[in-house]
Amino acid sequence: MTEQTAARRDMANAIRALAMDAVQQADSGHPGMPMGMADVATVLFTKFLKFDPSEPHWPDRDRFILSAGHGSMLLYALLHLTGYADMTLDELKQFRQLGSRTAGHPEYGHASGIETTTGPLGQGLGNSVGFALAERLLAERFGRDVVDHYTYVIVRRRLPDGRHRPGGDHPGRPSRARPPDRAVRRQRHLDRRADLAQSTSEDHKKRFAAAGWHVQAVDGLDPDAVTRAIRKARNVTDKPSLIACKTVIGYGAPTKAGTAATHGSPLGKDEVAGARQKLGWNYPPFDIPEPIFSAWRKIGARGKVGAAQMGQAPCRHGRGRSRRVRPPPEGRHPAGRRRGDHGLQGQGRGREAQLGHAQVEPGGARGHQSGAARHGGRLGRPHRLEQHQDRDAQGR
Repeated sequence: MTEQTAARRDMANAIRALAMDAVQQADSGHPGMPMGMADVATVLFTKFLKFDPSEPHWPDRDRFILSAGHGSMLLYALLHLTGYADMTLDELKQFRQLGSRTAGHPEYGHASGIETTTGPLGQGLGNSVGFALAERLLAERFGRDVVDHYTYVIVRRRLPDGRHRPGGDHPGRPSRARPPDRAVRRQRHLDRRADLAQSTSEDHKKRFAAAGWHVQAVDGLDPDAVTRAIRKARNVTDKPSLIACKTVIGYGAPTKAGTAATHGSPLGKDEVAGARQKLGWNYPPFDIPEPIFSAWRKIGARGKVGAAQMGQAPCRHGRGRSRRVRPPPEGRHPAGRRRGDHGLQGQGRGREAQLGHAQVEPGGARGHQSGAARHGGRLGRPHRLEQHQDRDAQGR
């Protein structure tokens, strides 16, 4: 194993550790999805995502949406590790507690970096299409020197659900008003799935191919394979793209990995201790070693140059330079609820999630409006990365 590969593995394991520690302390939550998707998320954030935690409302940032909101610790861990100021370690320790920023499902306005509320299953996939479409329209109006970004979405893996179909069908459907290959060609979906044999016999890859998507299948636990797949998808300009990633739900758990026991409940103290041993993570709960923590913070600091350049970019339509989006009042939900009014989240019994990404808005999100109205965003070709979680839990 090379030094670079070992460092990347440690960065992914930091996500896994924070997820299982927070869920264990809360005695509630879903550790399986974050543990299974940690490698994919690490590739996405370290190699592709354009963002700046110090400027969370930078209009031309890439958007990352967690449609699989039950796996919210994946997002919260990433926000903390990359340096979003209001996602502190104390907030992670208060996961799913009344009044905390770390609700059971991500809620817009509770913390920077949460692009939209994703409680209802399938909502994020539909939102991503709206994000991307708005970005595309704004890019045509203001130019690529001002609007040029993507949106990435993790979507739950159970695709036959009707709530996903409009979002999946729209990008590849012919349209007289606007050619879909232009409307969605830079949307990317990274979709994770558990053992579909337990819920459906439908071949989702074929269904999305029939709907006009470009489809790939890769090993979601192989960062190099995920990297190649995303790069290949970026070169497909005439259709949306689905990347199916085969992973293990609860990867690293010694006896529960690959089972429903990692979904909807904490692993248990013995299983957490065993996961630490199996992953080679010999650190106390919530403790991230300085070299690993610094590596993540460097990723977060990487976007500062882009944000600074964007602030100087001239606006081709209208006067002056691009304006900064005003965030919602601190501590308040966009619809008027105070942070914390969400209460404790219940333990859903659904399976896992899908990850996708699309290009989006230069404007800030608004939690309860429709996708296109709420988010300015360019719809590029959708790339969806599916994660199959029916692998042997004992090996990669």
